[in-house]
Amino acid sequence: MNQKTVLLVGAVLYLAAAAGSYAFFSMSAPMQPAEKPVADASPDRKQEDAAPKTEECPLNGQLYSKAQRAAWEKRRPLGISIENSVDARPQSGLSSADIVYEAVAEGGITRFLGIYYCDSAETVGPVRSARIYFIRILQGYGVYPLYAHVGGANTPGPADALGEIRELGWGNYNDLNQFSVPFPNFWRDYERLPGVATEHTMYTDTAKLWSFAAKNRNLTNVDEEGTSWDESFTSWKFADDAKTKGNTVSISYEFWTASRSTMGVDWAYDPKTNSYLRSNGGKPHLDKNTEEQLRVKNVVVMEVDESPANDGYPGGHLLYDLIGSGKAYIFQNGNAIEGKWSKDDEESRIIFTDAKGAEISIVRGKVWVSVVPTGAEVEF
Repeated sequence: MNQKTVLLVGAVLYLAAAAGSYAFFSMSAPMQPAEKPVADASPDRKQEDAAPKTEECPLNGQLYSKAQRAAWEKRRPLGISIENSVDARPQSGLSSADIVYEAVAEGGITRFLGIYYCDSAETVGPVRSARIYFIRILQGYGVYPLYAHVGGANTPGPADALGEIRELGWGNYNDLNQFSVPFPNFWRDYERLPGVATEHTMYTDTAKLWSFAAKNRNLTNVDEEGTSWDESFTSWKFADDAKTKGNTVSISYEFWTASRSTMGVDWAYDPKTNSYLRSNGGKPHLDKNTEEQLRVKNVVVMEVDESPANDGYPGGHLLYDLIGSGKAYIFQNGNAIEGKWSKDDEESRIIFTDAKGAEISIVRGKVWVSVVPTGAEVEF
């Protein structure tokens, strides 16, 4: 059987399994109202954008006002699983994430883990299912980080994300599975992306999720035992924009060659703002909330060993060996740094070092981390 035939068969099996999974969850989950709930009057809705930015976000070093800091100090990091199929674009809320992680879910289609703590978004999505490698990444964000998703991989085997959530003691605590978190914390919006399948219509709101966790799970900045989420958290090192900029103006990479036309990523450096503009599948990648192209201060590409879970799931769940180290490319200030990523254990945060082993400081601002299979071509 040639490669094209294998890919075609795999795609058919994946679509069939996805349809079956969707039908099952549609029957077992309560129906969600189509309309978005009315925004509440939480402190996040009254952030003082004009106030001096003097307070450092512990996740990415970006500077905010004292009022904004007062808001985030009452909560804990929140990871949200966001899909990236073509039908899900433009997504909502990616531009508000402090950090975004990206990896292939299955079938060559990538998925995002948006980490929210200092920044917030009234609309985030479409929200999709949990993956075990995103759990591993999220474990580096302190004690009991919140994890929002809609179901998850649950085939017995090494990729069983829902099983891992139970093993970690996250279930019905810091885990915010939509099937156990009622409206209006999650809702379906059939008008936001008209003409797409129902599976692409689930959205959430960061303020509502933080409020739900506080009221229903006793999780604020401390857990039910009074332990602060950041007791064992390690911040990256941070730096201001460099005065002298480099001349690496474009970055290009793919995840799987077969899905390059829809999943391939390009970043264009804008020296005026010292940031990188993202394109996906050859088109500018927009945030529906702002109708603007996604831009970040730091782009990181991690080469990680990818392997099939071989758990019998049609379409194939994937595994990424995130404990250890590997090659990494760090793009910032118009420069390209060839270095290394490392994660010592499940609860360690991923850090990035240069060729001499020194930790690379993150330029204050949004960070985007793409996890590509080892050996993937990165052009710059």
